[in-house]
Amino acid sequence: MVLTAEQVKANYDVLLGGIDKYITGDRKGQFTDFYTKLDDRIALLPASHKKAYHNCFPGGYVDHVVRVITAAFKLHSLWQEMGTKDTYTEEELFVSALNHDLGKIGSIDETSVHPSTDEWRKKNLGEMYSFNTKIEYMTVPDRSLFLLQQAGIQLTTNEWITIKTHDGLYDDANKAYLKSFMPETKPRTSLPFIIHQADLMASRIEFEREWLDTFSGPAKKIEKTTKQDRVNANLGKIGSTDNNLMDLVKNL
Repeated sequence: MVLTAEQVKANYDVLLGGIDKYITGDRKGQFTDFYTKLDDRIALLPASHKKAYHNCFPGGYVDHVVRVITAAFKLHSLWQEMGTKDTYTEEELFVSALNHDLGKIGSIDETSVHPSTDEWRKKNLGEMYSFNTKIEYMTVPDRSLFLLQQAGIQLTTNEWITIKTHDGLYDDANKAYLKSFMPETKPRTSLPFIIHQADLMASRIEFEREWLDTFSGPAKKIEKTTKQDRVNANLGKIGSTDNNLMDLVKNL
């Protein structure tokens, strides 16, 4: 995938527009300042460092985040239609989707990755970016929360738990939050599950867009057939002289 400069800018404008539309109070200015200060770095960041993963190209991070935000609002509507309780706000939904992978950007002062100069690793391992070792290790969710803390942005309980657990049970660290058998320790809102589903959907779609044709070729059209179509096909194979088999096929 290669995004044009216009596409990169349009994607980033979606983030800034969402901040203006959905975030209220002092946080609106705080989020605007944060995303404006780091706009060049965030706008050109890949979603992953390796081609085998998703959106490993300049602008891939924001492209992914926009897709997660879009999916999150669609899933929000579906969950409401199916009867979920009103246990979170649209602002919490947007903030959680916007910042679910924020830790991928690195620290306030240092980017997380640099374009790789190792031609062998690029060619043989698909590692198009190398990690910035100046940054101490943190998991992506933990760094996301840490960055927002550094920016002085206060999260609600719903937002904090959702960003922390957005990888679902793919991350063993989330078992204490998501794999409880006691009602009082289960999440008090469906927001973590909605954001996880949105992230999973976006990542899967990005995989299909980038890789699926490589292995299976374009999807083949599935022809619909009726029972009579199948009977006629079988009769043709059997031949008109074998009456017993013909009767058997007709009774299928």
